[in-house]
Amino acid sequence: MASRATTKTKRAFDPEESAQDPPGQSPRPEMGQFRLQVDRQTKASYVTYEAAEKAGLLIKKAHPILHVTVYDVLDGVNKIIELPA
Repeated sequence: MASRATTKTKRAFDPEESAQDPPGQSPRPEMGQFRLQVDRQTKASYVTYEAAEKAGLLIKKAHPILHVTVYDVLDGVNKIIELPA
């Protein structure tokens, strides 16, 4: 049985290369001030509170048991989305 020769090569550290996104990952989208969160996971970002609230209400109506909030990045406040009575 023949053995294979293995060689190890070391690459020099390149700061330009490490600053780029890893292969296979798309760049992060622009983030708005208001983030829609479902069960504490950010799902989308909106420029206005009204747009985020509208999207949150659609999710809450379809799945009433989920915990849906809108997080304001600048104020650091979570607002819970509840179904209208």
